[in-house]
Amino acid sequence: MILAIETSCDETCAAVVDGSTVYSNVVSSQALLHGRFGGVVPEIASRRHLELVSSVVRAALDDASVRLADLRAIAVTAGPGLVGALLVGVAAAKAYAYAAAKPLVAVDHLHGHVASLSLDEEPFEPPFLCLLVSGGHTLLLDVTGPSRFTVIGRSLDDAAGEAFDKGARLLGLPYPGGPAIEQLAADGDPGCVPFPVAMAGRRGLDFSFAGLKTALATRLRDQAAAPADMAASYQAAVVASLVLRTEQALEATGARRLGVVGGVAANASLRAALNRLGERRGVAVKAALPRYCGDNAAMIGAAAAHLVPVEFPDFLQIDAYARAALGVESSVGW
Repeated sequence: MILAIETSCDETCAAVVDGSTVYSNVVSSQALLHGRFGGVVPEIASRRHLELVSSVVRAALDDASVRLADLRAIAVTAGPGLVGALLVGVAAAKAYAYAAAKPLVAVDHLHGHVASLSLDEEPFEPPFLCLLVSGGHTLLLDVTGPSRFTVIGRSLDDAAGEAFDKGARLLGLPYPGGPAIEQLAADGDPGCVPFPVAMAGRRGLDFSFAGLKTALATRLRDQAAAPADMAASYQAAVVASLVLRTEQALEATGARRLGVVGGVAANASLRAALNRLGERRGVAVKAALPRYCGDNAAMIGAAAAHLVPVEFPDFLQIDAYARAALGVESSVGW
């Protein structure tokens, strides 16, 4: 069993995982804390992680009915994310590993999202094409093994989740923006307000969402429409862009299996659109279970099972990193 810790953004998370079996998965969200500011404040997030990490780890161990001595290793998200927040998790993981005389596994947050597809009664095993769509990243990955990925498309500016958060602020909706837009859009007409499908006329598999946010600001200024219709139309434009590039990636790679992960993968409209795409193209589509779409430590523990642990004292050299060094291929995430 592995104790995993995740503190990359505004959720303090700990889990006890053995392969694809999750014995506990504790998530303490800071959404209400940051809601008044319309987004995550890094300094507030790191301080709150410092306050919560010990109690969250204790809850995860208690829920799993295990002790530190029972564990095989400790795992922690090393990046990418808010570096101050990550440092809290990395420091805590080093302390637990040292105290328990256990090795430490540094896990990339994005690798964790891909591994979330294994946390199911029927794990989705490689090879497959993966759409990773979250608040900080939008990527298309050719997944050839449990820890081997090739990046074939990425956002050139805002991620899809960031587009939802920024769009929600323009619409006067609370943080987090994705769920707020989805809830309002449920009562709207997605065809009411015309929005461009970003990058539709460009070659390649990259994404762009910054212009869509600008288009929303322009529509709100110049076009009268019910808030629900505006939200539904905006959401439809984000989904259309994701589906377009995903279909182009399926065509380019010949993949017959598609995995969908990340916080935005919980969006019902996106899941339905990708399922329709799969039916149309004869492609098996698997989205991560909703409880593992957002940031959580269970996915970090699942990813750690395929990585090489670092023994003491070498794990003391592990450091947090804010940005992923996205290369062509990686054997341990990014």
